[in-house]
Amino acid sequence: MSRKTRRWVCHFFLCLGVLYLRTGGLSSVVALGASIICNKIPGLAPRQRTICQSRPDAIIVVGEGVQMGISECGFQFRHGRWNCSALGERTVFGRELRVGSKEAAFTYAIIAAGVAHAVTTACTQGSLSGCSCDKEKQGLYNQEEGWKWGGCSADVHYGLGFSKAFVDAREIKQNARTLMNLHNNEVGRKVLEKGMHLECKCHGVSGSCTTKTCWMTLPKFRQLGYMLKTKYNQAIQVEAMRSSRNKRPTFLKIKKLPSYRKPKDTDMVYIDRSPNYCEADQLTGSMGTQGRLCNKTAQQPNSCDLMCCGRGYDTHQYSRVWQCNCKFLWCCYVRCNTCSERTVVYTCK
Repeated sequence: MSRKTRRWVCHFFLCLGVLYLRTGGLSSVVALGASIICNKIPGLAPRQRTICQSRPDAIIVVGEGVQMGISECGFQFRHGRWNCSALGERTVFGRELRVGSKEAAFTYAIIAAGVAHAVTTACTQGSLSGCSCDKEKQGLYNQEEGWKWGGCSADVHYGLGFSKAFVDAREIKQNARTLMNLHNNEVGRKVLEKGMHLECKCHGVSGSCTTKTCWMTLPKFRQLGYMLKTKYNQAIQVEAMRSSRNKRPTFLKIKKLPSYRKPKDTDMVYIDRSPNYCEADQLTGSMGTQGRLCNKTAQQPNSCDLMCCGRGYDTHQYSRVWQCNCKFLWCCYVRCNTCSERTVVYTCK
């Protein structure tokens, strides 16, 4: 049985278990099934398996959030030597980058944000048990601006809390990389929280705004991707400071500064310098750039000079022919011209 088939079967039975849970039937059988399935999911820490067994419906949403984060990572770095392709599907969270680089920092931040975003969305849509809309302010009136809270505000605090409990639970080691990962997880969640915005709807006769109700809604995930890419470009190199008692890393400080200045909670941080990603290297998470498309004339990261790391590039010519400028003639047939286009594509050697 292939890996893809095993994943599909696992997903099918997990969905079946979720259906039983929501309908209230065969709860003990489902609990047993969830336990078996959660034990088969690769890459989960003990605390994550416990959460999986108690909330199997949420694990499906977690997987969607992780894939959303990895997909956005690929979009943001599509023109760079490193394009997130090294993440693959080794575990729920993809293949871990062993080097504590800026790229690893971005990966952790975007995945933590993706899980929080997916869980919050599922709560708002009513497709996840144990949560719904944020009703804390519902019905309250804003005297200054003349509107009241209504609708279905996204319960982002539930999503952030679930992300923190589940995503952070995989950090079980006590080392500098753990401190870095936890910090960047929080950066991703803070960017999501900051991106929340108000939406309003007017009510009244003939489109008038006699009354107005407002609610909080999630930002588009593409917007979060751009915000985290900006933080990636401004990432700060840090080092771990050890406790004098047990010699274990206790906090991060900005590297190359004489003072013990800590990075801000909103700063993306990294420990190790990034490799050049020119050659394939599993240790660093580099897939290399051989065979990658490049732009011969651009002076950007996807230019052939930069993308191909000085190795040169191959030129491929393709011709495409199609029917064009079609006109309907009375009566009753269509006459078209034949158009052709020659395309030149460049790939790194």
